Amino acid sequence: LVKPRSCEEVSTRKPNWSRGGVYTIFPCQYSNVGVQVYCDVVTDGGGWIVFQKRVNGTEDFFRGWDDYVSGFGKLDEEFWLGLDTIHNLTKDDEYEMRVDLEDFDGNKSYASYRIPSKLIQTSIFSTFVVSGPPFYSLRVGGYQGTAGKTLFYQSGNFSTKDRDQDTWSSNCAQAYKGGWWYTACHGANLNGLYLRGTHTSYANGVNWEPWKGYYYSLKIAEMKLRRK
Repeated sequence: LVKPRSCEEVSTRKPNWSRGGVYTIFPCQYSNVGVQVYCDVVTDGGGWIVFQKRVNGTEDFFRGWDDYVSGFGKLDEEFWLGLDTIHNLTKDDEYEMRVDLEDFDGNKSYASYRIPSKLIQTSIFSTFVVSGPPFYSLRVGGYQGTAGKTLFYQSGNFSTKDRDQDTWSSNCAQAYKGGWWYTACHGANLNGLYLRGTHTSYANGVNWEPWKGYYYSLKIAEMKLRRK
């Protein structure tokens, strides 16, 4: 049997899945080494590899560098797939990225990052790429959606509380309680504390500033990628 290389192939083979699920894909066609991922087979045509999910606050995201590199959590609940895996998935292909958000009143919003193919060679941004160690820097562009385009301005190195690689004089990850592509510091903090809606502390929740501001921590946040 031909092994699926992506969640797009999973979507094709299992078109009746209602929400997706955990699946093993084999992204390198010359290797039999599989990677377990959560596939979203529904949103915007399906085929998405979910690499981050916040849904109920059961998982601690205020973690150190090693955890963010290797990944943590449960793929069918809350998790971070791991910087190494995200880099290996995106380094050789053109990917688009999508963020799906929901507040505690059931309102939903999204941000999609894709660049038309004719612009890729001339753009300074790749559609969605995470570089390798030591920086695992983000390059993203081509925003469309309803949430606001904060990540478009937030291309930078990944930082954690024990690995400060941002451009601020202090440590953004320590100040805002997450691991993220901070600059000085953030317009989104989806790996921040799960503070369940309105909070009085500044910018340290599961925040997406253009949509809900720095004092509202979202109920659901999912980050996902798909080959163009």
